[in-house]
Amino acid sequence: MDLGFFEGFKMGLDLLWSMLTAEPLLTLGIIIFFGGCLLFAFIIQLLNEHKLRQSGISDVDKMTGRKFEEYLHALLKTKGYYVQLTPASGDYGADLILSTKGKKIIVQAKRYKKNVGVKAVQEVASAKSHYKADECWVITNSFFTEQAKKLASSNKVVLIDRKQLIGWMLQENKSQKEINKTAI
Repeated sequence: MDLGFFEGFKMGLDLLWSMLTAEPLLTLGIIIFFGGCLLFAFIIQLLNEHKLRQSGISDVDKMTGRKFEEYLHALLKTKGYYVQLTPASGDYGADLILSTKGKKIIVQAKRYKKNVGVKAVQEVASAKSHYKADECWVITNSFFTEQAKKLASSNKVVLIDRKQLIGWMLQENKSQKEINKTAI
């Protein structure tokens, strides 16, 4: 008997449905199991984000590029943005997509030891039309070259350097301390 994909898929769904409806305890057990797994994954994600937000600039300086993107994801969420990470490769020059009040912002994250040059500005500026974004930013744990600043200015790219990033970090730590005080 040669079944096509859809016929086999439908047969599998029918079998699963008949098993679930025949044994209510099995159904309840499966629902509890998957609900528990989702809850566990959610708690782990919250703990990871909390740990990332506790990072200082020296921790950021030791992060990989992708970990820095995840750190910015957690930090920018606390600033009121809906944040989406793009795939690690094939991102067309945007590492994060921020949304707030009808505005779309793309972010190029650069965790560098040296100053960030024009390439990052070029990448995010060209990604702006691809993502149909209203703004584009480059965020770094370092600083920017003069050429990068000039190109950013002429392309309306917002540059967030080490000093501004530390300011955001201090602001987040201050608000966390205030939350902790009110919780006690």
